[in-house]
Amino acid sequence: MTKKSVQSLLEDIRFVSEQNYEIVEAVRGLVRSTFETSSEEVKYGGILFTSGVQFGGVFAYKAHVTVEFGSGAKIADPFGFLEGSGKGRRHVKLMAVAQIKEKHLAQYLLLALQASKQDEL
Repeated sequence: MTKKSVQSLLEDIRFVSEQNYEIVEAVRGLVRSTFETSSEEVKYGGILFTSGVQFGGVFAYKAHVTVEFGSGAKIADPFGFLEGSGKGRRHVKLMAVAQIKEKHLAQYLLLALQASKQDEL
């Protein structure tokens, strides 16, 4: 089985929902502007982000997009937008591009990277 490229996944997302495609692209842009170095890979049906360590990913669903953090349970949630109750993972649910700013996603990305780096120690 061939590994799916980021571009191929984006085309699939756009085919299903233009709005979700715009949200995913805005999240990707925020990651690029927030971190000096970052990389992406397609895994688990979404785009995972790495900046030294893997710290999160963006996943498109039928009615929304989530930005998920593997070490999210370690984040002290200063804004109250983290969802999930599992052992480690938390996510922020987005239904419009404007919610990226409204839900303080840039700050969550920084907190997620810090939490992931702590896991590496």
